[in-house]
Amino acid sequence: MSKTIFSFILSLILVGCKQKTVPSLPYFNTADFTPIWIAKNSPQITKLHSISPFLFTDQNGKTVTERTTKGKIYVANFFFTRCQNICPKMMDNLKKVAEVISADTNVLIISHSVTPYFDNVAVLKKYAKEKAITSQSWYLVTGNKEAIYKIARKSYFADTVTSSAITSQFLHTENFILVDKNRHIRGVYNGTIELEVENLIRHIKLLEQEN
Repeated sequence: MSKTIFSFILSLILVGCKQKTVPSLPYFNTADFTPIWIAKNSPQITKLHSISPFLFTDQNGKTVTERTTKGKIYVANFFFTRCQNICPKMMDNLKKVAEVISADTNVLIISHSVTPYFDNVAVLKKYAKEKAITSQSWYLVTGNKEAIYKIARKSYFADTVTSSAITSQFLHTENFILVDKNRHIRGVYNGTIELEVENLIRHIKLLEQEN
């Protein structure tokens, strides 16, 4: 577990211990994932980093944009169907999340393919069938490679590549990103570690309690 994620979890526990009310989740405003806590009615919130608008296509050929997530909490991750190392574990863990939120219309999952030139709609549909991904709230998306890599790195802080000279470098990250109804990042979790996935599920429920 990274020091940043460990510090985030520890800080959340300490906040919860000090408060009798339900603890609030922090915001993540920078690529180093340093957690910051801001009151929900603070004007600072409007100045926070948020996920940029996007336009992708899911495994059913339907368009998925930021409007799809309007008023929703969602979990974002990055994968590719040919991946045989961390992806199977990540997607199995996401299935656990999907099972918990199956009856919850306020929560979505968006899994972005990082090899969209191979993972077209037909391939994603076949992959979903093979993996028994049946949730109507789980979108496996493909699209323009440049757009996917840009939103991964600029919006979700999905990896540490920052140089414009190497932005085409292959993207591979184990992170699950928790995004709130205003497209602010509220959590980051190692998707290969079951304890962190359990934290993600718990934090989704905490986030739903925010007004």
